[in-house]
Amino acid sequence: MSPDSGAILLTGASGGVGLEIAKAFADNGYAVFGLDIKEPAVQIDGLTYIQTDITKEDQIVAAFNTIKEKDVTLDAIISAAGIYELDSLVEMSEENFIRVFDINVFSMYRVNKIFLPLLKPKGKIIMISSELGPLDPLPFTGIYGISKTLIEKYAYSLRMELQLLDYKVVLVRPGAIDTGLLDVSQARLDRFVNSTSLYKTNSKRFKGIVERVESKRIPPSKIANLIYRINGKKKPKYVYKINRNAGLLLLNAMPQRFQNWIIKRILTSKER
Repeated sequence: MSPDSGAILLTGASGGVGLEIAKAFADNGYAVFGLDIKEPAVQIDGLTYIQTDITKEDQIVAAFNTIKEKDVTLDAIISAAGIYELDSLVEMSEENFIRVFDINVFSMYRVNKIFLPLLKPKGKIIMISSELGPLDPLPFTGIYGISKTLIEKYAYSLRMELQLLDYKVVLVRPGAIDTGLLDVSQARLDRFVNSTSLYKTNSKRFKGIVERVESKRIPPSKIANLIYRINGKKKPKYVYKINRNAGLLLLNAMPQRFQNWIIKRILTSKER
């Protein structure tokens, strides 16, 4: 590590957006400590991978101790880990319901709490949410949308508290990103269409909506470069938005009663 470089902690470092973030920082001389349950898809000079299940507090503490022993202080704690789930709220298992919150929300709480003592003065906590976070959920994306809404409230509350200690909290709200996560979401949507007993026709029509919404994707490198630039700012904004979907924004600008009417009309109207 060169004298002028720094260090970051990164969750979800082994693939997708997380791997691109690791590359962006490592290519600019940063030491990147990456937490993930699986090994990175490619080897990156400057990335120290620490196998960690971020749903397990003891494993996060072990990772903390490993980094602390290296006498490292962190410029930023960046949370890129997350999962995408599509299902109906009355058919999905309790295990999957809890798992979404455990990975998408509770892991951020654990990592930020445990690693805060290693964060430099005026350091940054950067969390990736979603363009869906502040919006009203669509059918069958409810579990994902609820988890992202929780992240929004958690991030704002954390910002209010950590400003008193002179730390910065930043939230990034991306739209569709061209990563393996979308392929996983497509597979889960197909599984839902095939398995649901309550929403057979509705789910098939909803699949068409999802495919249109996710057709405008941006490469994960754009998110990575944005987060790298955010880290370099002395006074970053609280929220950064990228690749927002105009249709979702228009729908959400309408009264909720009208939103419900439109969605019901689209998903239940008879075939011509």
